[in-house]
Amino acid sequence: MVKINKFILSLAVSIIAVIASWNPSAVTANSEGDALYSLRRSLFDPDNVLQSWDPNLVNPCTWFHVTCNQDNHVTRVDLGNSNLSGHLVPDLGKLEHLQYLELYKNNIQGSIPVELGNLRSLISLDLYNNNLTGVVPHSLGKLKSLVFLRLNDNHLTGPIPRSLAGISSLKVVDVSNNDLCGTIPTSGPFEHIPLNNFENNPRLEGPELQGLASYDTNCS
Repeated sequence: MVKINKFILSLAVSIIAVIASWNPSAVTANSEGDALYSLRRSLFDPDNVLQSWDPNLVNPCTWFHVTCNQDNHVTRVDLGNSNLSGHLVPDLGKLEHLQYLELYKNNIQGSIPVELGNLRSLISLDLYNNNLTGVVPHSLGKLKSLVFLRLNDNHLTGPIPRSLAGISSLKVVDVSNNDLCGTIPTSGPFEHIPLNNFENNPRLEGPELQGLASYDTNCS
């Protein structure tokens, strides 16, 4: 009976130690590292700017080009002008504390993942000067903290999502030099955005006199 009691006591102490050492923020940080490592695997990196992105580390806060807050949550990814090619990944939508996603002036191809609409803390989304195709996701309208949206100099098609007009914090929208179509909204933040931020889209018409109307029927 004494031996059994000692075993139970030892087991209880071990369980308490595990519970005491468990750090929820570390688990979250590790999942953010998994999301960023998924991005690394989808990119071609001839200059090895992502060499420090080691998935075996506890969290990605020691990686170059990644910034974290005091709770070890990823808040910035700075990979502008880094000679990267490849594709963006849906896993980026798991970075729920991300404020700045800077991937401009690369050779990134493919579409903008709709999952980027899950980045509710995002302030700046800079994907300009790449080779992105497809539409501007309607889900970006959920980014209620967004201030800067720069998608210019890509090959994006389709209309400007009307959901963007509902982002009151939006100060800069640049979609020039794409293949967008339809009309340019003038409601909400678009009221003060200069028209040259929409130039060189051969099928884009504007300004839209009626504000939030349906998509232009000539946009397909």
